[in-house]
Amino acid sequence: MNLKFTIILFILTAFQDVGLPKNIQKKVDKEITETFQASTYKFEAFKIPTEVAKDLPSPFGSDNFFKIHSNNTLLGYAYVAKAASKTDEFDYLVLLNPELIVLSTKVLIYREDYGGEIGSKRWLRQFTGKTQNDELRYGDNIMAISGATISVRSMTAAMNDLLKSLKILHSKNII
Repeated sequence: MNLKFTIILFILTAFQDVGLPKNIQKKVDKEITETFQASTYKFEAFKIPTEVAKDLPSPFGSDNFFKIHSNNTLLGYAYVAKAASKTDEFDYLVLLNPELIVLSTKVLIYREDYGGEIGSKRWLRQFTGKTQNDELRYGDNIMAISGATISVRSMTAAMNDLLKSLKILHSKNII
């Protein structure tokens, strides 16, 4: 009986749909459609070699970094991750073009009572156009938000880590 259970469990997990949670995937799909002006596209996990991923400042895995294709053309990349807020974490999305330039950022789920202004399009627009060669500094080239200091600092640090990681991946010809 134990063997049957193990086989059934293996079959179920082998065919399980691996990826983003549905509520997050729906928001990601909407952003991809709007940003890339593509009604149909392929969203596939991008595998970073483990020995490289472990040395990156940002967490990279097959569950949060994706290639976006349409008609056999690379549209760009999507990076979905979490950053710390005062007592919880928030989920965010970064869309990049094929040259690894930030096209857009979006806070997907913010779980705090205060500081939700971090999700405003106006504030997030300051990341657009940033590249692996940029360094973001809170209060200098990244605006502060009263009441959201922790989240703003966290998002700034997360974006810096992402840009540094992209630089490493690009220098190793992985992306």
